[in-house]
Amino acid sequence: MSKKVERLPTAAELKILKVLWEAGPSTVREIHEIHKKEKTVRYTTVLRLLQNMHDKNFVRRDDSERSHIFSANLTEEETQTKLLRDLAERVFSGSTKQLVLRALSTSRASKAELAEIRELLAESTHESG
Repeated sequence: MSKKVERLPTAAELKILKVLWEAGPSTVREIHEIHKKEKTVRYTTVLRLLQNMHDKNFVRRDDSERSHIFSANLTEEETQTKLLRDLAERVFSGSTKQLVLRALSTSRASKAELAEIRELLAESTHESG
């Protein structure tokens, strides 16, 4: 039996989703203006990406006005979860432990972040024990 392949946003699609998560529902022009601050990107490229993202059900399109309004159909949290699950499976053979250890050894966590991680671990241990 084949495993269902879950669609994940590409790097370019993630940039657009980040704009929508931060700015909220936006027109192609608004997304393009924010997006082009980081790098040179054509309006037609943003439009094509949004059309593809709509086909993949990553964004919703309100076409009741002359300028279509796009909004994220995925929350930031669920997108992060899907991407992490995929990364853990593909790179760490499904090991959450290995993923976390590599993440913590790769970049320094602040004292506040470490305290939050300890709190989450304590809650997790308490819930499962």
